[in-house]
Amino acid sequence: MAKLVDPDDLNQGTEVTITPGASGTIQLNSGAGNLTSDGVTVQCVYSFLKIQWKDDGTLIKYPFPMIAITEESFEMIDDWDWANDATRLLLRDGGWAYKRPSDNASRSEYCNITTLGSFADENADTAYYIQVSAGQAPTDMNLTGPVNQAVQIYGNADNGNFDYRDFFKIYLREFGKTFDSYDLLTEQNLSALTYKKYAMPLSNATDTNYTITDAVISAGGDYANIDVSYYDSAQSFTIGSFGSKNFHIVIDADSKTIQQVYNKIQYLLRQDANINQNWAATMTVTGSIADELVEFIGSDLETKFNATWAKPSMGGGGGVYITNYAVADTNNLYFRDDANLRVYFDYTATGRITFNTYLLTDTVAWYWMFYTAVPSGNFGDSDAIVVNDASGIPISGSITANPSITGGNDYIDFTYDYDGNTQGGRNKDTAAHNATTIVCIGLETAQYVSTTALTLARTKTNNVSIVSALERNYSNPN
Repeated sequence: MAKLVDPDDLNQGTEVTITPGASGTIQLNSGAGNLTSDGVTVQCVYSFLKIQWKDDGTLIKYPFPMIAITEESFEMIDDWDWANDATRLLLRDGGWAYKRPSDNASRSEYCNITTLGSFADENADTAYYIQVSAGQAPTDMNLTGPVNQAVQIYGNADNGNFDYRDFFKIYLREFGKTFDSYDLLTEQNLSALTYKKYAMPLSNATDTNYTITDAVISAGGDYANIDVSYYDSAQSFTIGSFGSKNFHIVIDADSKTIQQVYNKIQYLLRQDANINQNWAATMTVTGSIADELVEFIGSDLETKFNATWAKPSMGGGGGVYITNYAVADTNNLYFRDDANLRVYFDYTATGRITFNTYLLTDTVAWYWMFYTAVPSGNFGDSDAIVVNDASGIPISGSITANPSITGGNDYIDFTYDYDGNTQGGRNKDTAAHNATTIVCIGLETAQYVSTTALTLARTKTNNVSIVSALERNYSNPN
């Protein structure tokens, strides 16, 4: 049966046991009658008690147990309380305070935590929470799936002796699924928690990038030396044309792929253990409650600004950098530095020029790639500029003498410094400045041909085919 909201579904002595007296108690009995682990709203219990006090000649002799502040906030008064924690964990959609009769001061306070959003596996996925910003082991929610549960936030000396009304953060981190978390006071701009219901977004979904099992990662192998270090001073790295940038968190990729790095980091962020490999530091960083560090945006791996570590009481900077990355992944990496600026390496675009048979069989055929829309030096002018590759070498040369052609291919691959090339006053952010004209000419078998079909893009697929007509009229008797 679903969560109970109708007091007519409750019966005294079955779902509810009321024990009056000097310190009266109200007990909910899960599994009895209509009451299941899905629980019952506090408002429903309050309404049920009103009916009982009206109709029960014995109960009316005792003070009524509750005051309703709102439908989601209540007070237990006149020394009445819930019988046990099992009862408290069955109460839904409301918080309450247990008030001291002598001065109406709170002896304990409970808020209700309700999550909005779906869990990928409601029968297994379990959220957990912390109530202090550091140094506390996480506590699992009582039930799997979306949360609707009471959490104690205050207790006097006789009721836990703590005050957790200034911090609450909830997490959802399961293998093979996206991560989520919510910092209640920060996100809802609260100065303190009170005994009421708090609703918040929390959900997950299948993560197609997180596929390596815990058993494989914990066994070591390729994952053994991928780790993360947290620093209390800035670590500087040069990031392409962005220059030197500061970071306080550094992931060592151990020359592994970005997929392997991502899987190891997600694994670490689910561990109830210190993941900080900066052995010179005394700060313990518990993985399961640390801020997220990386995310995939399409095929690119991006680091996430770490708001917790940016606080002066922690490291003082929230930038996350990845070092010792695989060279092949250079252009699939993006970083957030200590200023929360998104930085990346200059992009090396690549492309392929494919030639038809007449160009491939002409022993003296050449090709050139010219700009056509830069501020100065365009094709058709006397100062026309041949486009340089990523190494600064002009994209031009003999077709048939190129190693890729002599090796049996019908194409030539090229590179291009998309972010750094400034030939002819080029501006990479002006699309027209990336337009090109490719010219090819042979003698014996290939006619002159030019094409404007290729506008260089920030991609690995700047591909174009050049088709020359058969040369039928060239003659050089000597």
